[in-house]
Amino acid sequence: MTMMRWAPVLGLGLLAGCSAVKSSRIRDDYAQVDRKETKRLVVVAQPLPDEKPAVGELWSLIARQWVNQNRDFIVKDNVSLPGRPTDATFKELCVEGVEGVLWLDPRISLKGDGAEAEVKAQLLRCRDSQEVWAAEAAGSWSSTDEDYAARVNKFSQELGEEVAPYVVPTTKLLAATLETLPNPELTEADKDEKIELGE
Repeated sequence: MTMMRWAPVLGLGLLAGCSAVKSSRIRDDYAQVDRKETKRLVVVAQPLPDEKPAVGELWSLIARQWVNQNRDFIVKDNVSLPGRPTDATFKELCVEGVEGVLWLDPRISLKGDGAEAEVKAQLLRCRDSQEVWAAEAAGSWSSTDEDYAARVNKFSQELGEEVAPYVVPTTKLLAATLETLPNPELTEADKDEKIELGE
């Protein structure tokens, strides 16, 4: 049995300011293997944060949009599912054209005028269910931030008013967490495909 080794991810404090990120790791063979092979993803939030379907949809949607806009992955879909996963390989999401699953294991609870949130995130490749990247983060944020007012309004209209107090904390937590994701290498055809996503 071979031992899996992980390359350290340095400078997390610089990447995420007063970092909410507690830990992050990436396969030491990422540059040789997954950088070129694991590019097309599905995001899943499971279990539902605060046991609310709309909030689960919010988490997976924010993650999909952030990754599509800030990394070279091609995130094809996002879903949220209730309960703990019975099969953490997510084979049912590994349909044709999907090479990896970005799993968010979220927890969030409203406290006063804000929320306490934490997430365990993993990128699992579809061909053998191996972990490519993982991170854990947590923190407390206010639900009100003028810089995010348009986002709160957008997601409230799209998913319902109940998501409003979750938008700012979820966005800040996921941005810090996903900032530690590596960047895959896209071919010219991949780049055209990503442009067609329109995000």
